Amino acid sequence: MAGNFTLTFRPPGSMKPATPAIGPTLRYFDLFPTRIWQASLAALAPHLQPWVAAVLAMRAAHPQPAGRTNRHGWNSEDMAVLEQAAFAPLQQAIRAACTSALGEMGVRDVPFQLQSWVNLHDRGGFNFLHVHEGSLLSGCFYLSVPAGAGKLVFRDPRPGVIHGFLKGAVPNGYSDIRLAPETGLLVLFPCWMEHFVEPHDNDEPRISISFNAIAG
Repeated sequence: MAGNFTLTFRPPGSMKPATPAIGPTLRYFDLFPTRIWQASLAALAPHLQPWVAAVLAMRAAHPQPAGRTNRHGWNSEDMAVLEQAAFAPLQQAIRAACTSALGEMGVRDVPFQLQSWVNLHDRGGFNFLHVHEGSLLSGCFYLSVPAGAGKLVFRDPRPGVIHGFLKGAVPNGYSDIRLAPETGLLVLFPCWMEHFVEPHDNDEPRISISFNAIAG
């Protein structure tokens, strides 16, 4: 079946007689890795304050949040924020990053569009656990990350491991991964990766632009 692979645990003829007092030499194989990508878009730093001002103007013009997974904050009804002329440099950078990441995933020469929206948290704001179903790739770019900003948390994608005895960052243990956001940081991840955002603890809002690469 396409996508399957076979592990060779030992070369033929490599077995030696066991020594009774010594245990076997173990070779380990880390299976089912999940890759995410990060990049600091330092070259876009001069745009950050104008973009934050543009986001706050969007909120003032349409103060009702779209809802979805965002609570105690605001997110845009507009799902094509990166199409606005002011965000053209960011759209270009995100498209290039997605193209590179998709190439690593074996997805080449597949046209895609960027679905994009603002995600803003006031004090206490968060996003509950969700996925971005049906996308080629998902991600976010952080416009403003004050002290106390909620972390982006990736849920361990192995459904069975939650029932295991081991917890924490040990082999075969259950452990969520917390990513500390930074202003100017771009993060890409598989659309099926369950994730949520922890509560924000600052009166200055935490602002990001979330996006999906959609085939077509």
